[in-house]
Amino acid sequence: MRNGNWLLLVLLPLAVSNAHGQSKTGTAVGEFTLIEPSARIAALGNAGVAVNDGLQSVYYNPAAISAFRRPSMQFTHSEWLAGIKYDYVATAIPLYWGALFASVTALNSGDIEVRTVGQPLGTGERYRVSDVALGVGFGRTITDRFSAGVQANYLSESIWHSSLHTFTVNVGTVYRLTDSGLQLGSSISNFGAQGRFRGRDLAIQYDNDPGIHGDNSALPGERATDDFPVPVVFRLGLSYPRSLGGNAGTLRFLVDALHSSSNTESVSGGIEWQWRRLLALRSGYQNLGQQDRETGLTAGLGLSGSLGGQTFDFDYAWADQGRLETSHRFTFVLDF
Repeated sequence: MRNGNWLLLVLLPLAVSNAHGQSKTGTAVGEFTLIEPSARIAALGNAGVAVNDGLQSVYYNPAAISAFRRPSMQFTHSEWLAGIKYDYVATAIPLYWGALFASVTALNSGDIEVRTVGQPLGTGERYRVSDVALGVGFGRTITDRFSAGVQANYLSESIWHSSLHTFTVNVGTVYRLTDSGLQLGSSISNFGAQGRFRGRDLAIQYDNDPGIHGDNSALPGERATDDFPVPVVFRLGLSYPRSLGGNAGTLRFLVDALHSSSNTESVSGGIEWQWRRLLALRSGYQNLGQQDRETGLTAGLGLSGSLGGQTFDFDYAWADQGRLETSHRFTFVLDF
């Protein structure tokens, strides 16, 4: 690796400011869209904005859509925190003038006891929280070094009988800086409209003038919630592959800098060792420098092979979640 390539990898984290203002954690809706659906890149500390060699990269940068030469499908399942189930399905179809992409993201809390001040042990009722995101995208290689992509998303959040709906856009680019494979990637995710909750859970009855007797003291009404923003995320990162020669395999170094509208800035990085397109070992560290972070070390492995003329990848990722213990992701990708 030339000295200039190392310099870029070292200096990129300095783009993130050390000064933290007040954190906006918990002030946005659609936070489920920040759960990364790629076991491969999650094991690399979720540093994936400069990676454009597979379907698992599209979440981090829609410019990766441009790289597909064969139809591909991805299935991800995660046993998320507190028993929450997370699932993600995506597909990409190459075209003569680019490639198309579609995805479905679903998160479900399972049944939760309804508890009130008067009935702290439960009312006997149950509710659930469910989130869904639908995405469609297009990517194209502009030159032999530069590619770009865009993805439109529909988001829905439901809490019992109330729900919120909004639309967002993801935009990204990847630029190959050197012939040796050093790549610079950037993306903006979840740029879109605010949304508010509506539904019969917000219905109320009220007395317009409690001081007057004989009027209707049970007028129908509805509570109005605020308009909530979605968490916009800007990513800037580098990826560099390094052949070890012979049968020793290939190393890939990755580093991302993140700026989020709902959290403080952070840096993530990872390293991947791949042997003969059969086995991959990965490790990383995510959200370094983020205020009050619970995340940290990540690790995982991947197995690749072929079956009936089709190639497949099976990846697993483990991530430290601090006081929330750990999370596990499983991803299966099939190229037709």
